[in-house]
Amino acid sequence: MSVRKKQYQTAGTQTSSGWTDTLGRAGYMAKGVVYAVIGTLTAQLAFGAGGSATGTREAIREIGSAPLGQVGLALVALGLACYATWRLILATMDPKHEGTDTEGVIKRSGFAVSGFANLALGLYAAQLLIGSGGGGGSSKKAVTAELMSQPYGLWIIGIIGCIVVGVGLYHFYRAANATFMKNYSVGDMDADTRMWAKRIGQWGLTARGIVFVIIGIFLVQAALQADPSETKGLGGALEVVARQPYGPWLLGFVALGLIAYAIYCFSYVRYRRFAEPAG
Repeated sequence: MSVRKKQYQTAGTQTSSGWTDTLGRAGYMAKGVVYAVIGTLTAQLAFGAGGSATGTREAIREIGSAPLGQVGLALVALGLACYATWRLILATMDPKHEGTDTEGVIKRSGFAVSGFANLALGLYAAQLLIGSGGGGGSSKKAVTAELMSQPYGLWIIGIIGCIVVGVGLYHFYRAANATFMKNYSVGDMDADTRMWAKRIGQWGLTARGIVFVIIGIFLVQAALQADPSETKGLGGALEVVARQPYGPWLLGFVALGLIAYAIYCFSYVRYRRFAEPAG
């Protein structure tokens, strides 16, 4: 890590930008709500209490169908837009001084991908809110098929799949080494809070890593077979988990892990230092 980055991170422990806090906290709150719905519905399926293997868009539709659903959709749409804006600012304006070396480019590319993905979800929530998104928009399979029809489309899909697998593996790394703890304002947390934040974060990141690896593998498979029907989103990845030996137990572990990830997001709303390196 460069001296400049170390100096920035040291300074970042003492200060926090107001706009960064606002965008980041609103974004993590919205993400937490979405993942809480996904985890809860999937846990119900795993334990035989109804529910379903739910993806992000299905979770947003579920929020919209709840009491005060219009309010929920508005808050989720706004929160995801805030999160997307924050990530895209990190990618383009580089306020954290990640730089243009290999490490910096990889991190900033990750910020950009995260930003665009959450922007798409925020727009979907907004479409539901104004009554123009009931059809669910273009499916992942349709988008994949369209991309495959373009020059080098199969290569692009394969590369995206590899990146998604890499993101999943990075989640495992962060969980195993608890690197996410550096983003907390530990001075505001007592020992028990720090312990539970670490344990819940590790479980949540592991569960999210599992589904990311599955999604990425199916994207690579879709590219190798030139078959967009192989594409799976979060809900499809959870269905794959359910079909494995001891599927209900595995699905229950992942489902509760996604709830843990939601709690992790909520803990970031309360305790994260947004001037710190992104986690």
